Amino acid sequence: MSPVPLTDAHPVPALLKPSKMLATRFAFDSVEDALASFAAGEFLVVVDDEHRENEGDLIIAAGQMTVKKMAWMINGYICAPLPGERLDELNIPMMFPNNQEKHKTAYTVTVDYKHGTTTGISASDRYLAAKGLADPNSQPSDFTRPGHMVPLRARPGGLLTRRGHTEAAIDLCLLTGQTPAGVLCELVNDDEEGTMARRDDCRAFANKWGLKMVSIDQLVEYRRTHPDAIGKGVLEGY
Repeated sequence: MSPVPLTDAHPVPALLKPSKMLATRFAFDSVEDALASFAAGEFLVVVDDEHRENEGDLIIAAGQMTVKKMAWMINGYICAPLPGERLDELNIPMMFPNNQEKHKTAYTVTVDYKHGTTTGISASDRYLAAKGLADPNSQPSDFTRPGHMVPLRARPGGLLTRRGHTEAAIDLCLLTGQTPAGVLCELVNDDEEGTMARRDDCRAFANKWGLKMVSIDQLVEYRRTHPDAIGKGVLEGY
């Protein structure tokens, strides 16, 4: 995925003004604080294992997306994780039948939302695609294929079966009682080579913008120690 750079060059919504609060040493935020922020419609920075992709993603619930929020994160390859069952209902198949991606990120055929979309690439158009994917009333006929939004197929069982950002996005939605549909984008540094943002880079970015930051490890542990946090009926469909 092509990530969003750590830069001030793009428009920033009012709730994402740079923060003057800087941590004196590295620390993750608590899962409880992160879930509260996510439920309130805020972005989270989620980092994975240093021995896996060793990267950070911005993640937000698709149902909480706005045009301004999309404009803030748009300098990258925006993806929209969804449960496989919902993708099947929307007739959005895999991009390639034999997934050769190193970490088995499950890219699907790209889509645009059919109604009100112009070229598909603007913040407004990608907002419409994200909201359409999150809408339980959307039908396959509401989308054109290919497009500019990249749905990702989450693995059943979430983070307990695959420790990826795709599954993290869906688990975060379910843990906060929201429709299981997310929007994410990877982070890169604002340097000459556009290097990937690693753990400490992501912490600095989260501090700057007043965002909560957690790890995949934390979310996995939370799910293991809170087995009832996601309802059984929900899990049966996921």
